[in-house]
Amino acid sequence: MTPGLGVKRWFSLFALCSLVGAFAFLHLTWTGPLHFAATRWILYLNNLTDPQIVPLWVVGGVVMLLALVGAVTSMVMFNRSILRAIGNDPRTTLDTIHSVRTLARGPRVLAVGGGTGLSKLLGGLKEYSGNLTAVVTVADDGGSSGRLRESLDMIAPGDLTDCYAALSDSPVLARLLLHRFERGDGIEGHTFGNLLLATLSEEQGGLQGAMQDVHEVLKVRGQVFPATTSPVRLVAELSDGRVVYGESLLATQKGAAQILNVRLDPPDLPALPAVLDAVRQASLIVLGPGSLYTSILPALLVPEVAEAVRQSRAPLVYVAPIMTEPGETDGLSLADHDDAIFGHLGRRPDVLLVNSQPVPLKVVDRYEEEGAAPLSSLGMNAQTRRRVVYAPLLQPGLVAHHDPAALARALLALKQRPENGAS
Repeated sequence: MTPGLGVKRWFSLFALCSLVGAFAFLHLTWTGPLHFAATRWILYLNNLTDPQIVPLWVVGGVVMLLALVGAVTSMVMFNRSILRAIGNDPRTTLDTIHSVRTLARGPRVLAVGGGTGLSKLLGGLKEYSGNLTAVVTVADDGGSSGRLRESLDMIAPGDLTDCYAALSDSPVLARLLLHRFERGDGIEGHTFGNLLLATLSEEQGGLQGAMQDVHEVLKVRGQVFPATTSPVRLVAELSDGRVVYGESLLATQKGAAQILNVRLDPPDLPALPAVLDAVRQASLIVLGPGSLYTSILPALLVPEVAEAVRQSRAPLVYVAPIMTEPGETDGLSLADHDDAIFGHLGRRPDVLLVNSQPVPLKVVDRYEEEGAAPLSSLGMNAQTRRRVVYAPLLQPGLVAHHDPAALARALLALKQRPENGAS
């Protein structure tokens, strides 16, 4: 009964045609050569009951309902047989129709970033729209991604895998993509999804040629693209004059210095045409949630992507982190985050979406032991305060994470606001 599936209209047409067909058949039998057979059938039904107890028309009504139930049952079983024959599960067919028809009319949301924050955001948004595009940073050089990148000279697949799992319509595939091998020479520590993307990249000579295959194989609701298909390294310039090469080394080598800016090496990287088309068609562009300098900004440092975002008329929303990140955003306020985005992108977010729920003290204490603290909103000027929107976004539990469902609802509510345009 969900609106927009395109099913009720055809069932209604079937019922109407059946009713018209019944009257037409009655006319045919009563006025044509089947009159004798129809008369015998009516007399036979009349003999099944006593008209003093049950009216004769009730018998005809019961037989008609039984025939209708039989017809509908035969249609359902016929459709199930066809679906099984082509390899589809009839139990999930309505979900598929809902995804294709209803969600296809959802807003066109472009999400930029990486890490677990982006994948959780996508998991929340996919319940409201099928027009989702994730532009994912590929500068990770640690863990499984770093090993595959070094040995195969490919882009880092880890954040792509997380996003594919979040948007996959198959729970089995989503679980398999995130499975991490705990033993086995050469594959220990790798996830199945990373190995799958590495295989496709090797077979197609790069992930650019494999994008369509990946989306079809993984049954992705939306699209997931790397910010660039060329291997790239993150370079950070610090306030004490040092330069750190590599995302995985930034947190350990930053020390007490502040990050002045980050850049990509090499700097002039190509972007996928599909990414640029998605930016142009987006009705909402979301930055984060995620690490400012290692997830969000690297995806925006691809020149063509940055230019497309600057030129876009879609509202640009920055999902502010709930806590600072040790070794990356220590001591930075919300205004500092806003300035960093403007300094690297050349456009300020139209909305700074901030969690309004207080973080439990025991959670704050646990994060402070790791060097993190709640993100400060102090020091904002009037222009920045006008762009701040507060919403209850905290996920219940012992972590200071965004709740995917609450974040998705907050973003879609922002979509209903008048567009502010680029700042």
